[in-house]
Amino acid sequence: MSLPAVILVGGQGTRLRPLTDRTRKDMLPLVDRPLLAYTFEHLARYGVRRAIVSCGYLPHQVRETFGDAYGDLALEYAVEPEPLGTGGAIGFAGRRLDETFFALNGDSLREADLGELVRFHRSTGAKATILLTPVADPSRYGLVRLAADGRVVSFLEKPRPEEIDTDLINAGLYVLEPEVLELVPEGRPVSIEREVFPQLAAEGSVFGIALPGYWLDVGTPESYLQAHRDVLERTFETEVGKALGADFTLVDPEADVHPEARLVPPVYVGPGAVLAARCRVGSLAVVGSGSRVGVGAVVENAVVGSQAEIGEESVVVGSIVGAGAALGPECEVRNLAVVGPGASLGAGNELDHGLRIAAGQSIPERALRFT
Repeated sequence: MSLPAVILVGGQGTRLRPLTDRTRKDMLPLVDRPLLAYTFEHLARYGVRRAIVSCGYLPHQVRETFGDAYGDLALEYAVEPEPLGTGGAIGFAGRRLDETFFALNGDSLREADLGELVRFHRSTGAKATILLTPVADPSRYGLVRLAADGRVVSFLEKPRPEEIDTDLINAGLYVLEPEVLELVPEGRPVSIEREVFPQLAAEGSVFGIALPGYWLDVGTPESYLQAHRDVLERTFETEVGKALGADFTLVDPEADVHPEARLVPPVYVGPGAVLAARCRVGSLAVVGSGSRVGVGAVVENAVVGSQAEIGEESVVVGSIVGAGAALGPECEVRNLAVVGPGASLGAGNELDHGLRIAAGQSIPERALRFT
């Protein structure tokens, strides 16, 4: 398949703060590489060889990390002078193209047969085709109602329970013909979902199809943890999953794991990480590069960012510790608590119930307690 792609990377990720206070959302690490890398891998797996990355917020983080290629996928960058919305961003980047192309959000994870999506698009003569996915709770999203032939009949944003008559939502990946961009005014924010697609639906030229495969909107601490679990458990195809091997354990050769440390798969330990005696890491745990897990500490169903430190006898369960953060001895971080990048917790602090510590914040010893 030779279709090019326009990848939208908004990047601010406000629901993921404080993790995104210093890092773009799509550049947050997911196991051993940025979240955006998984989108590149998915496209490359289906033969896409050219991608234009449309970004505005901290664009240098993307360009400096990936440069002009990711494997065989050539990368170009379109830096928005101001936020242009989904339609405006697609138009801003897509006007470089004169052929059918993919447009997609770069901060979601998906696994769908793009070849089948293109075949369906061409068989209908559509100007736009939307990849759809079923979800358990459609009320959080916008519903897409289809006719029997796959033609989009209508869209319904944030439906009330009595209005839900389908579980299909927009998965944030489209096949578009160049003439769609004629409906995108230049120089102002445009929503492709609310302004462009309804026009195409009125003329009967936008179709939708649900294909088997994985989909996850990575937008909250809960879904960020879920993404790590899904990669570690090989719920969908990734390069990391292959590297985990049959024992679902990936320990970088440069990591220092004490003989008395216990690893419970699935688990990933990054380069330069140090795991001390009697600590337990796993199951479903990620310890980033250069991090240290102290004597007797526990990291379970959790993510510890790079260069972080988990003190002796501390416990991190179902939570996230950001890059460069430090937990003193005998801390407990549980139940979707988030310690921001560079933050520090003195000994004996307890975080629970989704409590978030801001990036760089310092908490004295035993200042936070949950009973």
